[in-house]
Amino acid sequence: MPPMRAKEEKLPFPTRPLEVHGGTVEEYIIPPEKKAEVLDQLYPFAPVPGLDEERLDLHEGRNFRVGDFRVTWEGGQNFLVSPYYPSSGGSVIDWMPTDLASDE
Repeated sequence: MPPMRAKEEKLPFPTRPLEVHGGTVEEYIIPPEKKAEVLDQLYPFAPVPGLDEERLDLHEGRNFRVGDFRVTWEGGQNFLVSPYYPSSGGSVIDWMPTDLASDE
């Protein structure tokens, strides 16, 4: 489960149910032309990666394109998560640059 944060407002996008390990959450349906804006709003670190950059999801052990991120609404909070979130639970804090992962 993603880390706890203060309550926030829901994003202005429709949602759909998303089955995740341990239950069902709401996933936002974000239009492609709004993805960069949402990433800028929710990404907690600097610099914000580009949509075409790759990251490693530490929980899943697989790379993904940043623009394939998902955003969920859970417990009154928005969570930026990897595309693999339903199976392994990787949130943005579990994203690692792929070049750092290959140095191990």
